Amino acid sequence: MKVLVANRGEIACRILRTLKEMAVPSVAVFTEPDENAPHVHLADEALPLGKADRYLSPDALVDAARRSGATAVHPGYGFLSQSAAFVRACEAAGLIFIGPGAESMEMLGDKRASRAAATRLGIPLVPGAQEADVLAAAKESAEKLGYPVLLKAAGGGGGRGMRLVRGRDELPEAHEAARREAKASFADDRLILEKYISPARHVEVQILGNGRDVVALGERECSLQRRYQKVIEEAPAARISAETRRAMGEAAARLGREARYRSAGTVEFLVAADGSFYFLEVNTRLQVEHPVTELISGMDLVKAQVEIAQGGALPEPVAPRGHAIEARLNAEDPYRGFLPQSGPILMLHWPQRPGVRIDSGIQEGQEVSSNYDSLLAKIIAWGADRESARRRLVETLREITLLGIRTNQSFLLQLLESDEFRKGDTFTTTLEAREWPEPPLPEEILSAARRWISSRPAPQNGAVSAPTPWESLGGFRVGL
Repeated sequence: MKVLVANRGEIACRILRTLKEMAVPSVAVFTEPDENAPHVHLADEALPLGKADRYLSPDALVDAARRSGATAVHPGYGFLSQSAAFVRACEAAGLIFIGPGAESMEMLGDKRASRAAATRLGIPLVPGAQEADVLAAAKESAEKLGYPVLLKAAGGGGGRGMRLVRGRDELPEAHEAARREAKASFADDRLILEKYISPARHVEVQILGNGRDVVALGERECSLQRRYQKVIEEAPAARISAETRRAMGEAAARLGREARYRSAGTVEFLVAADGSFYFLEVNTRLQVEHPVTELISGMDLVKAQVEIAQGGALPEPVAPRGHAIEARLNAEDPYRGFLPQSGPILMLHWPQRPGVRIDSGIQEGQEVSSNYDSLLAKIIAWGADRESARRRLVETLREITLLGIRTNQSFLLQLLESDEFRKGDTFTTTLEAREWPEPPLPEEILSAARRWISSRPAPQNGAVSAPTPWESLGGFRVGL
């Protein structure tokens, strides 16, 4: 097997490292903005795709696989990872797609189809309407359910094409915006409508299938979200009963078996305050937050995906050991509407600590592009219990030095140090329920900046020194 990784950034690097450990030859692809990105140098070989949007071109990716002699494609997450058309294009070219089959993807990746499957299996669903494409139908369903409601894109996830509607006056504008965003993100403007449940926890179950059987590998909690994008994830979930945990795992595995699911996938649920749970959707791919499951299980999910694609057996589920928490380090300004940031990385230091894993897709000197998602790295800490994992993650985040662009580093520390997170009282509304004032820059970061400036050579023979990057970047902000 020779695997082309049809992705970029930290997930491409993460997949390539496992392929290297497995002694599986690898191929990276890159667009013009990513010519010098770390994933390009991690692979055994790398092929250019062209313009920035070519990660979304099935033809370009299949052609790259053909030219490189690759026999398989790993899609990572995002981009074409949940495209049944891409699966079929790979199969038509004689390539192994390291993920689910197209039919399984269509059954579970489409919200209408997956809700129908859950209904057949008797799995609890969030009350809602399967079809809300037309405004009149959405109005009728919303009146029956009662506000607030959520509009969701039927053909995709990740928070895109989703709008919270608190009253009937908001519905027309929200409906138009949801359809427009769904069309732009997934080339599919179909909508469903669901009752908005609050307070609730967002809990998901990791599954692995081989096309015949499916196993559940435990759950993760992803309640801390902003604009339906996850910020901090942990495993196991902080406050759910053993009965709820077992019932969700069984429901997730049944749903996977119904679809004859192959490879890694995630079944997502809402857990209400009384412990009842409701099926939300299935992500038919590897999740961003999969490392927390790996740290408490000792399993490499990418390795399992590759082995299953080669006809290997399913791994045996293991009892979770300890606790793991992941924080997403993003190039964004959390105190100004999470505005994405771009620019050069002038200084970068990742601390090395026991029990800590950093999945990164960046390097010092790299230009962070505005063409792609703002995720820079994932910082994951393991501990014997939740509090030791939390403390380890906090200390690691405090030691990270990333200068040149603004990130959400301070915001992550605020969340992890908050009373809500310490107590495990986190819900999907926690981030929006209170203000998060911008803190002053920590002394560690200011000291790092001073060291960087003082390390520059002094001008010789009275010459006037060239402007420092701090002076020449104009509106430059330190990394926090």
